[in-house]
Amino acid sequence: MSTQSKTVAIIGAGPVGLAAAAHALERGLTPVVVEAGAEAGHAVRQWSHVRMFSPWEYNIDRAAERLLTAVGWNSPDPQQYPTGGELAERYLTPLAERTALKDHIRTTSRVTAISRVGFDKMKTKGREHAPFELRYQNGAGQGTLRADFVIDASGSWSSPNPAGADGLTAIGETEAQTRIAYAMPDVLGRARARYAGRKVAVLGSGHSAVGTLIDLVRLKQDEPATEAIWLVRGDRPEKAFGGGANDKLAARGELGARLAQLVADGAITVQSEFPVTHIALRENGLRIGAGSACCGRSVIVDELIVATGFRPDLSFLREMRLALDPALESAQALGPMIDPNEHSCGTVRPHGARELAQPEPGFYIAGMKSYGRAPTFLMLTGYEQVRSIVADIIGDRAGAERVELVLPETGVCSLSPAAGEASACCGGPAKADVSACCAADETARATTGSGCGCASSGKAA
Repeated sequence: MSTQSKTVAIIGAGPVGLAAAAHALERGLTPVVVEAGAEAGHAVRQWSHVRMFSPWEYNIDRAAERLLTAVGWNSPDPQQYPTGGELAERYLTPLAERTALKDHIRTTSRVTAISRVGFDKMKTKGREHAPFELRYQNGAGQGTLRADFVIDASGSWSSPNPAGADGLTAIGETEAQTRIAYAMPDVLGRARARYAGRKVAVLGSGHSAVGTLIDLVRLKQDEPATEAIWLVRGDRPEKAFGGGANDKLAARGELGARLAQLVADGAITVQSEFPVTHIALRENGLRIGAGSACCGRSVIVDELIVATGFRPDLSFLREMRLALDPALESAQALGPMIDPNEHSCGTVRPHGARELAQPEPGFYIAGMKSYGRAPTFLMLTGYEQVRSIVADIIGDRAGAERVELVLPETGVCSLSPAAGEASACCGGPAKADVSACCAADETARATTGSGCGCASSGKAA
């Protein structure tokens, strides 16, 4: 296939979007990156205070590194762990502003819709030959962009899940926005004045919730009146402690172990089995209720931090033909590999264009958005995704299918660590079966026709 004048529109100038552009440029395509924020890495900068679980060696795309090396960039120490701010300033900013990508990025341009020129969603004949049309909004008004291919790497940071346990906003949540923050606010830095000396509830059991709770305890050391209350929807808060020393991402394991110790020491008040249903502003603070408004449990706090994960923004894809997992809203083929309802191990086999291609020819969803609502995405996985996608676009089928990534064994079962559990949970990742969560599950399916059940037992196989 001739790549001459072929244009790839890439939505999002985050790590995966810029990596996609680097691979596209290297393979003779013309990338156009459309970014809603004022600069590359806009979403990453929102969590600039957070230290990543993986070191630099797992956070730099190889095609991007080649572009940077050509302009004299000095790579950070591969064994050091960057913060989000360091990732943006030392990697994303020079990649976007100093390399050949600088002329291919449009910032402050939010994509509002995508379609095929002359084709609505229902029209089929000849559809695959029509170029894509992207509409975007910026300070000058509405703009349009045409492209031969589209890679949606817009992530999900701008679409946090609400507080309501049923997936909807809790009753009163919208009206109480002045006392609610989402994801992981910088409680020790930019948002310190908001939380110092206050009673703060943190809802969620993922890593954002864990990190925020730990930071609130640190804040209490300087501001003794600060109180941290952990609201957990389920009945087993210990699931958030992770695998401890069994986690091959050591920084992540240490975070869970630290939380476990703080809970044991009484530094954090735990309210388990607390599915939030109602939120109301009161003179004495914010009333958060679980159960019926009249008879359920409730806590009164000054502030609420909702750290319940993210969901993909699909609103601008209404005219695209999509195949999504019905539960996760991930790329359909990824659903069985990452669904936390089915298994508890976090390692996902490297995957690419085959799993990420949509029924809309030439359209791909990559990066965190490809995982939908699942929380297990690793940046290095996204880099492998876009390498494979670009190979697929130019007709390099062998390159698209080839696996060029060896992930660390990050899978740990969702229980507190116990003596005697194997360090490589469930035998490590599956080797071939994309629907298997781990090697043990893959073997069990092949020999007995059913999985190993590690999700239900919580034990390493």
